[in-house]
Amino acid sequence: MLVGRSRKKAPIPLPRSYFVRVKCPKCGNEQTIFSHASRVVRCLVCDEVLAEPTGGKARIHAPIMAVYGKLAE
Repeated sequence: MLVGRSRKKAPIPLPRSYFVRVKCPKCGNEQTIFSHASRVVRCLVCDEVLAEPTGGKARIHAPIMAVYGKLAE
C-alpha cells in the first residue's frame, strides 16, 4: 500500500463503435445500423444484405450516408 503518494487514475476507454446511416443500393431505403453488428443486417423493405459480421467491425455493403456517435481520433 502506498502511503503519502497520490495515485493517478487510469482514464476510461472510449467506445470504438458507432451507428451508421446507410442507403440500400437496391431500393433506396435508408436505415441506421450498428458498426459492429454481430448478425447479418438486411434491408427492411427489400431484404437485401446491407452488412455482415466479421468478428469485429461489420462489413458494410451499402453506401454510407452519415455516421453518428463516432468520436474524433
